[in-house]
Amino acid sequence: MMDLTKMTREFLQNLDEGSTKVDIHGYIQALSETLNSISPRSQTEQRRMAVAKQHIKEIKRHTRKLQEKVAILEERVTLLEEDNH
Repeated sequence: MMDLTKMTREFLQNLDEGSTKVDIHGYIQALSETLNSISPRSQTEQRRMAVAKQHIKEIKRHTRKLQEKVAILEERVTLLEEDNH
């Protein structure tokens, strides 16, 4: 049987020990891989896993849109700063 507490602890320790900065995509990818490694034992668990996987897809989609908006806003701020100088 999988020990999710142990997996989570190890994951968090690896994040703390890592010298590279992990972005939101890294967190989503890790969560997705964790979900894929869990094998549901009942129909209820299978449905819950399916819902969780769908939520991950939605999070990815929303994250992409937010990052696009941030990039546009950063560009606008840069232009405004250039106009003021």
